[in-house]
Amino acid sequence: MSVVAIVLIFLFAVIVSVFISRLLSEKVPLPLIQIAVGACLSIFGFEVAFDPHLFLFLFIPPLLFLDGWRIPKEALFQEIKPIMSLAIGLVVVTVIGMGFFIHWLIPSISLAIAFALAAILSPTDPVSVSAMTVNSPLPSRMTHILEGESLLNDATGLVCFSFAVAAALTGSFSIASATGQFLVVALGGAAIGLIVAGIIGRFNQFLVRRTGEDPAIQILISLLMPFFAYLLAEHFHVSGILAAVVAGIAMHYEKIVGRMQAATRMQSKAVWDTVQVALNGMIFILLGEQLPAMWKILPEVTQSAGATNPWAVLGYIIVITVGLAVLRFTWVWVSMSLTVFRSPNKRLSRHDLRLMAIMATAGVRGAITLAGILTLPLLMTDGSPFPTRDLAIFIAMGVILCSLLIATIALPILTKGLSEDLPYEDDEIRTRLALNEAAIAHINELMNQPCEDLDEMSLRIEAGSHLLEIYSRRLDSEDSVQEGALDLKRLFSMERKLSRSALKIERDALQQLRKSRHISEHIYHRLRHELDLKEEALNHHLS
Repeated sequence: MSVVAIVLIFLFAVIVSVFISRLLSEKVPLPLIQIAVGACLSIFGFEVAFDPHLFLFLFIPPLLFLDGWRIPKEALFQEIKPIMSLAIGLVVVTVIGMGFFIHWLIPSISLAIAFALAAILSPTDPVSVSAMTVNSPLPSRMTHILEGESLLNDATGLVCFSFAVAAALTGSFSIASATGQFLVVALGGAAIGLIVAGIIGRFNQFLVRRTGEDPAIQILISLLMPFFAYLLAEHFHVSGILAAVVAGIAMHYEKIVGRMQAATRMQSKAVWDTVQVALNGMIFILLGEQLPAMWKILPEVTQSAGATNPWAVLGYIIVITVGLAVLRFTWVWVSMSLTVFRSPNKRLSRHDLRLMAIMATAGVRGAITLAGILTLPLLMTDGSPFPTRDLAIFIAMGVILCSLLIATIALPILTKGLSEDLPYEDDEIRTRLALNEAAIAHINELMNQPCEDLDEMSLRIEAGSHLLEIYSRRLDSEDSVQEGALDLKRLFSMERKLSRSALKIERDALQQLRKSRHISEHIYHRLRHELDLKEEALNHHLS
């Protein structure tokens, strides 16, 4: 089957899975539905020749670049201590602890391969985390820590994985050499990501100042940037994953990449949302498509594990999943006690322990684990088959599914009745009022400017009075932000609801005018686009 046909079938499967999820009222997480759809495709004879290196290049950099672009930067740097403790400390502890545990549990897996398996199981997946928590809203601080961890632990896990695979192939390993190489790979990847974003951003600003900003071209530049950063980093043998993440984080800063026009931002959001939905869906569908083939080789996997019963291999998967969960909870408990929940003379409350349990449960494995484990070499350096390769792949896929199922069941229970912290609600109201005051001052200044044309002066005063009435209504609603916060929030909510209702009437009237041919098609499309922009702004506020 041609590559074009495969891509079209996968995209169609993504569409089907989303509609199934909506029909089920999103009670079943979308990744599980997509895995099931992928498995059905394989059962009915649809097979894909999977190239993990190509998969890693095409899917992972743009998704991590987008997550780095959209993650709140202030929160990322404020929570850098707990994030780094999870992204580096937990990964290293997982590689060592689970490596020895897997080798002890399944002696047929050599220690080096056990370390490789533990390393590729250590990264959490931002796609899976966000998908698992869509119906189980988490407090904002916890969400930021989980997002930051899943962004940065990919590079750590993949670097440790490459060291372990090299040790399995060569039979030698040096901790000092590995530590130095890890620092070079990580810091080099981050530096290249920053350099790529800076050079492309500055050069783009230079061209935009002379030729103007074309939204389509700006979007194309943003789409190409993660691939360019990844390829350049891999060329210098440093972390391409971390380069894509840092390039995405740098996209937030106007000094580096320049300020986008409103039209560019809106169109860019629409394009990247589409890319995100397509790539995320294809990842999980591809995982599902691989499962039946892995199930067929269960007898061979059982034999390589030294077990007499296939159920023993499934038991190994469950035990390893539980071991990862226990290790993660222990590290989260220690790390969060020393950072987030650190307070003198204060014992951890049941609420704090509940939050830690949620953070431990939300450590879902996904695309990085799938792509990484499938890059295990087929042959050793002497030409012999790579030992227990299929067993390691089978265990990794099983752990991905188990972690998804555990999060699906446990997160709604753990988050039930958990009040979502809204620490920025008062700040938002104060900001809105400050913006209104600034707008009123500017309108008054414009109305008071002298003008020789009396008609223009009269028109300016009339339009300015209308705008002043709109802005002043919000300021007149309260004298104290803290006392009137709830009233203001209800006022803003009611304004949006009425605005949406009015927009619907405007849209219907515009449609009727076009049907009756009272307006030209050009005017129809132009006004419809304005209504679309207004509706998108309202939807953004309501989301």
